[in-house]
Amino acid sequence: MDIDFKEYQLRCELRGHEDDVRGICVCGSEGIATSSRDRTVRLWSLDDSRKFVSSKILLGHTSFVGPLAWIPPNSEFPHGGVVSGGMDTLVCVWDLKTGEKVHTLKGHQLQVTGIAFDDGDVVSSSVDCTLKRWRNGQSVEWWEAHKAPVQAVIKLPSGELVTGSSDSTLKLWRGKTCLHTFQGHSDTVRCLSVMSGLGILSASHDGSLRLWAVSGEVLMEMVGHTAIVYSVDSHASGLIVSGSEDHFAKVWKDGVCVQSIEHPGCVWDAKFMENGDIVTACSDGVVRIWTVDQDNVADQLELDLYTSQLSQYKASRKRVGGLKLEELPDLEALKIPGTTDGQTKVVREGDNGVAYGWNMKEQKWDKIGEVVDGPEESNRQFFDGIQYDYVFDVDIGDGMPTRKLPYNRSDNPYDVADKWLLKENLPLSFREQIVQFILQNTGQNNTTFDASFRDPFTGSHAYVPGQPSRMSDISAKPTFKHIPKKGMLVFDAAQFDGILKKISEFNCALQSDQEKQNLSLTELNVSRLGAIVKILKDTSHYHSSKFADSDIALLLNLLRSWPMAMIFPVIDIVRMLVLHPDGAILLQKHFEAENDILMEVIKKVTVNPTIPANLLTSIRAVTNLFRNLCYYNWLQKHRSEILDAFSSCSSSPNKNLQLSYSTLLLNYAVLLIETKDQEGQSQVLSAALEIGEDENVEVDPKFRALVAVGSLMLEGLVRKTALDFDVVNIAKAAKGSKEGKIAEIGSDIELLTKRG
Repeated sequence: MDIDFKEYQLRCELRGHEDDVRGICVCGSEGIATSSRDRTVRLWSLDDSRKFVSSKILLGHTSFVGPLAWIPPNSEFPHGGVVSGGMDTLVCVWDLKTGEKVHTLKGHQLQVTGIAFDDGDVVSSSVDCTLKRWRNGQSVEWWEAHKAPVQAVIKLPSGELVTGSSDSTLKLWRGKTCLHTFQGHSDTVRCLSVMSGLGILSASHDGSLRLWAVSGEVLMEMVGHTAIVYSVDSHASGLIVSGSEDHFAKVWKDGVCVQSIEHPGCVWDAKFMENGDIVTACSDGVVRIWTVDQDNVADQLELDLYTSQLSQYKASRKRVGGLKLEELPDLEALKIPGTTDGQTKVVREGDNGVAYGWNMKEQKWDKIGEVVDGPEESNRQFFDGIQYDYVFDVDIGDGMPTRKLPYNRSDNPYDVADKWLLKENLPLSFREQIVQFILQNTGQNNTTFDASFRDPFTGSHAYVPGQPSRMSDISAKPTFKHIPKKGMLVFDAAQFDGILKKISEFNCALQSDQEKQNLSLTELNVSRLGAIVKILKDTSHYHSSKFADSDIALLLNLLRSWPMAMIFPVIDIVRMLVLHPDGAILLQKHFEAENDILMEVIKKVTVNPTIPANLLTSIRAVTNLFRNLCYYNWLQKHRSEILDAFSSCSSSPNKNLQLSYSTLLLNYAVLLIETKDQEGQSQVLSAALEIGEDENVEVDPKFRALVAVGSLMLEGLVRKTALDFDVVNIAKAAKGSKEGKIAEIGSDIELLTKRG
């Protein structure tokens, strides 16, 4: 099909926002307004040289800003105005002449998602499922527009309003009366736009765009995006533009995609200017303008720079063997010998990932070859150099480390479970649990067990794929990817040689200080510490090795007597000691005593000014207590004190402290669910939600905090409390994350918010 079309090229980049640009509003001849996750609205105006510059920054929102609407010049706003909506539930009205906020409209209970200007009134939509009409700074009416969050609202030239919702429908309104419900999308309707003379455009999470007649008839469906479509707009020329999570802005003509404009991030919004230029808002914090006018195209240097940006961005996202290329180790990693014959290691060589196998006989790494992933859209993952449909993280509980379980849909799950349990040296009694895990997490809910066959190990029925369901072995409950969390996480890796070296270094410093010589260790005690570490290193004999009471007394004496700046390597030994069965029992006696040494240490290390190494080792030591049942009473008794003492770790710039704190919260969530402690669950929930909505927190700690939230909502007693704490918006923000596992746990939590 031949379509007369000139391709858009980059005109300019507008830099100034410090985080994702979320919304765009073309303000007539006054310029462009943009909103951002950085909590600001910026106005961009043309200077004398016809270049767009940041002319005003509108400050007033306390959380990220989303929808914007333009108020054309009138008696109240001679230069026009802008209305903005934010996650802070506020609607703000701004005078563009002064840049001042004229009205702050309060009334929505949750995030504001859409703004329309209607004959002097402002109409806003919200996640709280309502529409509100505002006049002269006051709310004049409101109504529940959908039974699910309202994501967008627009006004038609004929005067009616149209809304789009997470219930996957559009609704046409005259006043507060719904005239028609438009059904067709299979997921959230995220954005709406008027297409002059034709009807209503909608963009959906189902990846499609639709053009609807006002009567409700679908005139056109446009499919081409490979992810959520966040925005849609049209131009008088008949062109349509859309922006998506797939990092493309797409230009459509007569229902056909005529150009895909790639971006270095999610395209949150895309709008046409009156002259046909396109403005895009990207998650990299940059506003870009695209043009077909050759006189306005950026110079070659700028175009080359943008091409380079795209190339770097794609390289940073390139995955090799299921891992990000940039995260692979370099060739230095091959200097470390392998541990088993055939062990595989993938390293970075230039722009490629190359696999090596350990040759035990010759004690060297043999090159296997380059590792190449399939297309970016492929979900198949590598494990030990082999590609699988799934590679699951299996947490078998009791504080044991997470194990990788590879699986192909063509495999018999019983065979996979048997081989995996043998490989991991785990009891065959876990067999049925592993099979159920595979079936649930691969969506094979149409499988059942043949009643005529009994498994000799477990007595269970055999798996027969493709048979109609005759039994209720598999639950019909919703499938959650990451919740509920079972078992405890611990920090069980230690650099023992480094710990002893640091203690020796500190001991030498004490010996050379006349005032502190009496605190130093004797040669016998130094040797005793070495013996303690030797026992801790030998994990294969944890079932039989023992410690002497004098070993424990030595460590506790050091905790009490050594200077604050020197105790962290001692705490680190205690951290590992509580993972040893005998060590844990011996230490417990001292923790349960009246002068509780562990609480004493916690109070000392968390008093300002804090020493990061002390904080890190002590919070990890407390986290490791969750490995042993004997500490559960102590952990519950001191729960409030412990969480309060370490609360500063959540906002620490140290990502290891962030991760340790969120792991502590996750373990507490599991324990408090088991003990049905509602007050404790509420405290953990509050702390975890704080991490979940903090945009400065690293991926792994945020993920663990959100798993705690989801687990508490699913199996705990605080689901309603979570909803009161605005978990809906936190889940949605997580679901929109560029990080896969954050998006997945966001989806899990969002599903929970919709349950009755």
